[in-house]
Amino acid sequence: MNSDQPLPRQVKFIDTASLLRLEERARELSLSQRLDPALVMENAAPDGTHYLWPAMWHSLSHRPDLPRQVRCELLITTRTGDRVLSLLDVLPDDFTPLPRVTSRDDGMRVRELLDHSPSVREWLLREGEGHSDRLP
Repeated sequence: MNSDQPLPRQVKFIDTASLLRLEERARELSLSQRLDPALVMENAAPDGTHYLWPAMWHSLSHRPDLPRQVRCELLITTRTGDRVLSLLDVLPDDFTPLPRVTSRDDGMRVRELLDHSPSVREWLLREGEGHSDRLP
């Protein structure tokens, strides 16, 4: 995907292993929006489905070597069955091949969940697991 194109309008779904790979890649590249992969591994449902909703293009002006990233709203399914909201910056070449939600109804259901889910920070604080050094 050429990052000069309009923002993709595809909702993507991924399994936990794919989510961990994307979070690790974002960490390795020092992208702005990401979670600690250890936090994701600890809290994401091992067999869960997670969703990426493209929100905007993001670029790091001080890192011209990196292409613009797709900043996505990320809906994570936790081990407890809760859904929590985060953000994740994904390179276009990593975003494009991910499987997409094909039904408009399913896409609207994901949007509804994103709009009503607590942030990872709120969820961790509510669950009593939040340590200030680990919160996003």
